[in-house]
Amino acid sequence: MGGQACVLYGAAEFSRDIDLAILAGPANLSRLRAALAELRADVIAVPPFELKYLRKGHAIHFRCQAPEVSGLRIDVMTKMRGVDDFSKLWRRRETFRADDGTPYHLMSLPDLVSAKKTQRDKDWPMIRRLIETDYFAHPEQPRTRHLRFWLLELRTPEILIEVALAHSALCQNLTKSRPLLEFAASGNETALIRALLDEERSEREADRRYWAPLKAQLEQLRHARLGAK
Repeated sequence: MGGQACVLYGAAEFSRDIDLAILAGPANLSRLRAALAELRADVIAVPPFELKYLRKGHAIHFRCQAPEVSGLRIDVMTKMRGVDDFSKLWRRRETFRADDGTPYHLMSLPDLVSAKKTQRDKDWPMIRRLIETDYFAHPEQPRTRHLRFWLLELRTPEILIEVALAHSALCQNLTKSRPLLEFAASGNETALIRALLDEERSEREADRRYWAPLKAQLEQLRHARLGAK
């Protein structure tokens, strides 16, 4: 669900860690613990690796010590802002296979884009690249699902205007869901750029509000851990 997924979707060249979305249940966490034990992965920050924190929306952070993956960081989550629950993510997943046949299950591209609408500066250029890569991968006769995705998520003004003008009826139908499509449909690039920035600021602020109580809880856990030493 993170940088490795972006690599496989063709929007990034490398990633230093692995981010996983998991089904948070006792049996699945038992399997995950066994896998992490093989990697000699230890929790490196708060919160501790417990089901209740995953279900609240926290990420659990690990650092691997096994020689073949020494230093690799793994982050695990099960609940994210603006993203459906795991069962729906799993049904919509994309599966890539390595040369040896090993399957890698990725969040669908729309779900990955939703998960990356955070307050972090690095995520917004990646969102733009993910959608641009998908757009240029379907140069002829894109399906309606592609067009809907591009109209609802594109962040490149000139491409968004191009799609809006070429598919005006669909664009009009989606304007209620994304009002800035009015500027794309009229070819008003200046107004569209401003609206895209406003849209990004709104998402960043929503993410800040979402994380505020979670960060407060993390601070409490840090203080409790320091007091116990």
